[in-house]
Amino acid sequence: MPKEQLELAMTCLTSSRDADAPRVYLAGPEVFLVDADGLSERKKTLCRRYGFQGVSPLDAEMRLDSNKNRRETGLQISRANEELIRSCNTIIANVTPFRGISADVGTVYEMGFARGVGLPVFAYTNVATNFLGRTAALLGNTLKQDEEGCFRDGNDMIVENWDLMDNLMIEGCIQSSNGVLVIEDASPDQMFTFLGGFEKCLLEARKLFLGRGHVLR
Repeated sequence: MPKEQLELAMTCLTSSRDADAPRVYLAGPEVFLVDADGLSERKKTLCRRYGFQGVSPLDAEMRLDSNKNRRETGLQISRANEELIRSCNTIIANVTPFRGISADVGTVYEMGFARGVGLPVFAYTNVATNFLGRTAALLGNTLKQDEEGCFRDGNDMIVENWDLMDNLMIEGCIQSSNGVLVIEDASPDQMFTFLGGFEKCLLEARKLFLGRGHVLR
């Protein structure tokens, strides 16, 4: 078979497999990376390896209307991403702390939206320090303990201390949906590009879907 025909056949085979595969929404702040497209393709390749079809928020942005202003465009992206989530069978979210001590707020919203429409929610973080540890590092000597042992900040507000990796609603969302949170400890230069935790999420998702009777190629 000529090389061109072989490549076309392989493309058609991959497309056919993707069409039948459960769809995974790829949530995370890596959409803001310089090479966001490259990382998205790496994730999609891993998805195919485990029998899934990766769906990136960037897929929605490819259909943007260039005639709209920035505010309208932003809202269009929001609506498009919600529709992409609705079209998926599960979500894998990168909850590595982003520009602060907690996960990217857009990613967290997408997790909640996915949970709301009945999807299993998987997540990974590339920071191994838990939420209290990160909060303490941020607050420094303004973090105090009251007479009952509760941690409080400089405004005398209670600091979460549930031995969780982030706000309790985030991990609660994952656990109650039969998902898994994978914790990694990546080097600073790979904070948003290390995909070891993402691949472990795919493995756990594969187990869940096979257990529900799905046929994954």
